[in-house]
Amino acid sequence: MNLFKIEAGTAQHIGHRPRQNDRVALLPGARAPGYMLAVLSDGINGAAASDQVLHTARQVFDEFKPGETANPERLVQLLRDIVAETHTVIKMNAVTTGEESHASFVGLVLSPHGEAAWAHVGDSRLYRFDDGQPAMRTGDEAYIEHLVALDKLPLEAARNHRRSKLLLNVLGNSRKEPFVTVGWQMGMAPGATFLLCSDGLWHFFTDAELAAALSRSTPRQASEMLVEKASERAQGKGGNCSMAIVKLVQAL
Repeated sequence: MNLFKIEAGTAQHIGHRPRQNDRVALLPGARAPGYMLAVLSDGINGAAASDQVLHTARQVFDEFKPGETANPERLVQLLRDIVAETHTVIKMNAVTTGEESHASFVGLVLSPHGEAAWAHVGDSRLYRFDDGQPAMRTGDEAYIEHLVALDKLPLEAARNHRRSKLLLNVLGNSRKEPFVTVGWQMGMAPGATFLLCSDGLWHFFTDAELAAALSRSTPRQASEMLVEKASERAQGKGGNCSMAIVKLVQAL
């Protein structure tokens, strides 16, 4: 039984770039009634890799069959499967074309049992807001800890990982497997809002600003306002700006 209904929407703006490499989608579960997958990807070196993220996400989610009871670990594994399969296909495509492309990934699965699960790779982000207040967001902290602990990198080198192609945390990197940050929350209820977005959006806002914008408006109204304000703050230097907004509201 659904504990809430979902109000959701997506938005994109090319920013001050020659082409749009971001991809974003809201997908229903073909074999999972009441489930929803939100996915966003920022393509690097074109949109081939971000296109592949959406294609693989749709295929894997279409095959997903949920159990009769809540099981957030299965939802997390679903997201891990999407990441792993997409990473493999992007690398295979690079061998065929002779040109390597990369992509970030952020995904969110919601179930009718009140579960939310998410996964994150790269510099796109997922935020959760509860009753108009920031509750959590993904970031680089776990990846930095991973580089320091397992790769034995000095802390400062790990913090500067984006400067190195060897350390770039993305799907499709032939030199390094993607590091996936995951999380889940049980008992989701009306008043919760999720935002998935590319760096062309989050770079220009504080968590409190995003919370205020989303709490006061519908997904469409909020996205229009955020795109306009991001473009203004970018001062002619902004990148692709994309987002998915998912609000849990009281079911009638």
